[in-house]
Amino acid sequence: MKSKDCQACLTAACQWKFTVVLAACLLISGCLGGAPGSLREASSPQAGAAAHRGGHDAFAVQRGRLVSVTGCVLSYSRYSAASAQPGDLVVLGHGFLRGQANMAGLARALAASGVTTLTLDFCKGSPFAGNHFRNGLDMMALARAQGARRVVYVGFSAGALAALVAGRNDPRSLGIVALDLVDAEGLGALMAAGLEVPLVGLVGDASSCNAYNNGLSLYAASRQALVRRFPGADHCDFESETDWLCRLVCPPGAADAALMRQAIIKATVDAVAELFATADAERRSRRPARLSSRAG
Repeated sequence: MKSKDCQACLTAACQWKFTVVLAACLLISGCLGGAPGSLREASSPQAGAAAHRGGHDAFAVQRGRLVSVTGCVLSYSRYSAASAQPGDLVVLGHGFLRGQANMAGLARALAASGVTTLTLDFCKGSPFAGNHFRNGLDMMALARAQGARRVVYVGFSAGALAALVAGRNDPRSLGIVALDLVDAEGLGALMAAGLEVPLVGLVGDASSCNAYNNGLSLYAASRQALVRRFPGADHCDFESETDWLCRLVCPPGAADAALMRQAIIKATVDAVAELFATADAERRSRRPARLSSRAG
């Protein structure tokens, strides 16, 4: 959920909370996820994927693993509908010390809207090392391995920073949707400067957990950025599903959490759809006019 240096969590007001939660994470591995193991080759997705039905379309979920650019094994999930356009993908990143399960609700909504969506568990290093640039490269590697021709990168908190890295550096990228992004050591501002694809920022109220909205500065650095604010939203409202660990650390928002989360999910799905639709419209406008069959 937080950036590499945990700017907010390590303030005097909430340092004890972070210590308690970090210890809980280490004990139950709810935030840190399972150990990557010693596999050196990627395994194929599991057979017999579960089928689900969402708002617009039925979709299936497949699980798989992929060797990352640094050699660790990434676990990922592919949410895909039969009507999805082949080669069009969303890659969705989770927050710091979180996991792909915390983004499953949004992944289901995106898949139900008709776009294949990938979630992944980022490689784990030190509990205080975000490895945001590496995570962005891993998002790109997963998109490439899954045959992406066009991809929108989406992420939450530190995962939004990784999505920005991926969206900036992947030539297949149509844009980035950032959910309550937290910048770290100026990486986001560096990636946003000169960004050539759209950047949509969904932003909650300033709090310790989003480093008091330090991501707003990078939106100002990009001519491609569009910011949508959600007054009353806290940091945990941008996860789906969230849990007691996030609620314990992050100050509560002023709005109904369930309603706010649904509004954020809808806004994310709409933003992704608009990025693909805009790319389609631009492609059509560049297509040469066909000669009439009656010409001559």
